[in-house]
Amino acid sequence: MANQKAMQKPNILFIHAESMDGRTMGCMGHPAMQGVTPNLDALAARGTLFRQAYSSCPVCNPSRASMWSGKHPGYHGCWNNYSGLREHVPTFWTLLEQSPYRHANFGKLDYQWGMHSIRDQVGSWTRTAGILRPTNKMILPTILEEDAHSGDWKKAEQLIGELRQAAAGDKPFFCCMSTGMVHPSFVTTKSYLDRIDPSLIEIPPALRDVSEADHPVDRFVRITKNHARAMAPELALEIRRVYYAMVAELDDVVGKVLRAVDELGLGDNTYIIFSSDHGEMAGEHNQVLKRTMYEPSIHAPLIIAGPDVRRGTICDDVVSLIDIYPTLLDMMRLSYADYAADEAWPQTLDGESLMPQLTGDAPRQRDWAFAEYHGDRCPTGTYMLRRGRWKLLHHVGYAPQLFDLEEDKWEINNLAASRPEIVSELNGILQRNFDCAGLERRARLEDRRRFVEWREGAMKDGTYNATMARIFSGYSRLCIDDYRSWTDADEEIINQWLAQDV
Repeated sequence: MANQKAMQKPNILFIHAESMDGRTMGCMGHPAMQGVTPNLDALAARGTLFRQAYSSCPVCNPSRASMWSGKHPGYHGCWNNYSGLREHVPTFWTLLEQSPYRHANFGKLDYQWGMHSIRDQVGSWTRTAGILRPTNKMILPTILEEDAHSGDWKKAEQLIGELRQAAAGDKPFFCCMSTGMVHPSFVTTKSYLDRIDPSLIEIPPALRDVSEADHPVDRFVRITKNHARAMAPELALEIRRVYYAMVAELDDVVGKVLRAVDELGLGDNTYIIFSSDHGEMAGEHNQVLKRTMYEPSIHAPLIIAGPDVRRGTICDDVVSLIDIYPTLLDMMRLSYADYAADEAWPQTLDGESLMPQLTGDAPRQRDWAFAEYHGDRCPTGTYMLRRGRWKLLHHVGYAPQLFDLEEDKWEINNLAASRPEIVSELNGILQRNFDCAGLERRARLEDRRRFVEWREGAMKDGTYNATMARIFSGYSRLCIDDYRSWTDADEEIINQWLAQDV
């Protein structure tokens, strides 16, 4: 058991999954996941389940950059997977270095500037040029005999080793584990696949070819994701079954860690947080991956348990991962102002602590959640404002979309034209709090500058045409039939784009 000195401040264990749709747990009422996520369900039973939690950005790096910096992505210019936080930007991890907490991380943090592939870079920089060619290829779901995700099991073992050392030490601890699950590719083992009853899996509607009648943002996303053709229902079923099987394995990894917490006698003085950076489309809207503001992509899981957290509580307030940072500070009994006196630190955090909801029934000061995206496979800056039953998608330069999530869980019926008063109300909140046009203009200026710099270098060393051809043929996992040359007509699209005003 942890010694008395270490009990003076509570410990924190943060388990952060990758690409997990927050709705895919038994405790969320998901029909195919009943009995499949017993460990996450048990964690919810010993704490608070937030059923309406959202990411700040539907792609990895900006989401984590926002969560760890406590500011929305646009504040630090975290526009895409390449443009994360610069080294000098203070984060929660910077604060930890100055705190009384022992700390460790297992798995990638993935919030720093300059990461990810050339496809992510060029695809993001040229997003507003309107190049209607695919930048992505996905392999079919794969079933292995064993060791589909051995790396995450190793992380769990490393984390448990750290917990043993921390339990014997004289300092409170903050431990974080970031899993690779359940990010595609869609890979699982037969034993986990057998846990998922295919008869309980809902096949998404709207599995159809892309159409000129589609919203232009949706059309661009589907073409650049290489999802222009209708997905076969049997493939959608297979993708979803394998994805749910990956969640089942993730649940087992989480269970291994939670058992260790209790066996080490840490349970009574340790806050436990489970979340993810964003979700996964898994066939909805005829797509996989993320990069959209639809529920499977932007709805994040969030469960919190701990010493003074109410047990078995469900919170239906709309919350955000931007709220994690101030919540952690409250848990640690630390004041942001004490650490952020230096001018390099933002004066305030954008989030709102969740402790009032974890310990009582206090109302939220902010009753909405915001997300933004300025990256590849989306032709313009896109913003989400979720409040109550309504979700507004604001696309710079394009018509908005409005969905009633109580009546339309698949987000098929765009009500923007028939409910202009709701659009006006939500857009008012959005525009009062965020300079959407200004943020997108900053992102576009950065996109153009970086592309021009890269293009000049690539032309000089003779790699430009070949690189553009690979990126806009699907980039990875290409076969001979996929490859398309980068033509003069393609380059003319680039030249016309660069000639336009931002």
